[in-house]
Amino acid sequence: MTSKQRKTLCRIILAIILLAAGLLAGEGTTTGIILSLSSFALVGWDVLYKALRNIRKGQVFDEFFLMSIASIGAIAIQEYAEGAAVMAFYQLGEWFQGYATNRVRTSIGELMDIRPEYANVLQGEEIRQTDPYDVAIGDIILVKPGERIPLDGQVVEGRSLVDTAALTGESVPQELTVGDKAISGCINQTGTLKIKTSTTYDQSTVERILELVETAGAQKAKAEQFITKFAKFYTPIVVVLALLVVAVPPLVFNEDFSLWLYRALTFLVISCPCALVISIPMSFFGGIGGASRSGILIKGGNYLERLADVDIIAFDKTGTLTEGCFQVQRVHTEANTSSEDILFYAAAAEIDSLHPIADSLRQAYGKEIKRQDIVNIQEVTGQGITAQVRNHQVLVGSDRLLKDHHIDFTPVSEPGTIVYIALEGQYAGYILIADAVKKDAPVAIKQLRKLGIKKMVMLSGDKQEIANSVAKTIGLDGALAELLPADKVQGLNNLFSDVTPGKYLAYVGDGINDAPVLARADVGIAMGGIGSDAAIEAADVVLMTDEPHKLITAIKIAKKTKNICWQNIIFAIGIKVLVMILGAAGLASLWAAVFADVGVAMLAVLNAMRALYVQD
Repeated sequence: MTSKQRKTLCRIILAIILLAAGLLAGEGTTTGIILSLSSFALVGWDVLYKALRNIRKGQVFDEFFLMSIASIGAIAIQEYAEGAAVMAFYQLGEWFQGYATNRVRTSIGELMDIRPEYANVLQGEEIRQTDPYDVAIGDIILVKPGERIPLDGQVVEGRSLVDTAALTGESVPQELTVGDKAISGCINQTGTLKIKTSTTYDQSTVERILELVETAGAQKAKAEQFITKFAKFYTPIVVVLALLVVAVPPLVFNEDFSLWLYRALTFLVISCPCALVISIPMSFFGGIGGASRSGILIKGGNYLERLADVDIIAFDKTGTLTEGCFQVQRVHTEANTSSEDILFYAAAAEIDSLHPIADSLRQAYGKEIKRQDIVNIQEVTGQGITAQVRNHQVLVGSDRLLKDHHIDFTPVSEPGTIVYIALEGQYAGYILIADAVKKDAPVAIKQLRKLGIKKMVMLSGDKQEIANSVAKTIGLDGALAELLPADKVQGLNNLFSDVTPGKYLAYVGDGINDAPVLARADVGIAMGGIGSDAAIEAADVVLMTDEPHKLITAIKIAKKTKNICWQNIIFAIGIKVLVMILGAAGLASLWAAVFADVGVAMLAVLNAMRALYVQD
């Protein structure tokens, strides 16, 4: 609670105490009147001031005007306590709404703590502490345990565990060692790291994230735009209705003027739309804040609202649904050769190769290979490698390599890359290498269907047979393959015809080579944004980890936020219409109107705050 909030609360409490004392003294007594007017003056002066200020600016029909007219009118007909109550409880409701809004802002503000205060720059043997903005690309920075990594870069010395929770929402620390990419905003935990910077601070991950979160509120959802427009028309209408309530019965039916003035004032107090005007934007603000706490960055309430109504999702394959790296999936052997022997000879022959396939073979073997056991390594361009391994002639490569060496074998057709192996001129077997499906991808697809996604397809640049295999394994409805970026955009355009009216199409990619498709989709979702410079720029929603299940969390947050908004709209309008009718009919007093207005506003704001909390 801020000092200003504390002062305001003390003023409200004192006003309520004076009001209660006036009621105890008697509403018609001199003491009661003085205490009630004192209460009114204590909490009413700033509302009256704001009403007059806005009238001078041409903003007549707002909540300050309504409250001022209602309270002054009550005093004019000698309902002093009720006039004071209008202001006191209106101010209490406003204070509560402000406090709740501050709580939401504080929650989002926790994310802002990822901004580093300084950087330790190495200059020879000396360490100079400087502002992160002053660090140049290529500088070496020192990050000690407990310090926040100030800029993106690559680890050149040291090993440590780093806490990425502020960016990803994940509590498990990540290990960094020489050669690994270090992301700004993460907290170094165990060891000292030397990092060679790769960006300036204003282009770093942490600064881009902070800028995104700070500007997210500018993009308003349809529900927010509706409420803004609604209030502009609604308030003048209720003022006109209040004038009709006070004028028509006395003039047409010769009713008591003071009675209908009281009813009109009651009508005005009830009609104040503050519950809607405050709680709806706050719901979206809370949803964006709740998402950021889960490592999901949403660029505005409009995208959050669209995400709730997505019914078709198109996915990129590599890095989105698959790991994005080659892994040995299966080893097939012939004759008396074992799987371990096949892997050894393949990894040994590829010992000097920098190709990703060679790296996957060495990782699959997982044991030390003695360099002296391998001689006469020769690379056959586009085919593979021949070598002498432990005095055995080894061929490792494509079917063409074996054919050119006249080795008898049966070609294999399977999704992935086939590496054939021959020993001493005899076919020994093959190794299937493919991009592994992410462990949580099949479960994520099932959960998305439960959330109402009717169709999910893959748009991939890979071979059609590989794309079909991955789509079948994960449970997608289909796959379009061998697509260039422009082809992906056309493939996405073809999907728009299947979108249910009023629903939206989302695309999920890695945010680097999928920028045109991310921009074309109704909702572009970049996955693994923590390591991608392009992700934050291209997408509407950024999942800071590369886990497909984060998409489920994002959609749950979006759906919950939208539900909360409609709950508030229906609840607030329904209660207000009911009490307005009762007020105009003389069945609800000004006291009831005050409590109805403040109570509805408080409940709506409390409901809006639930958007901050959605389980992963």
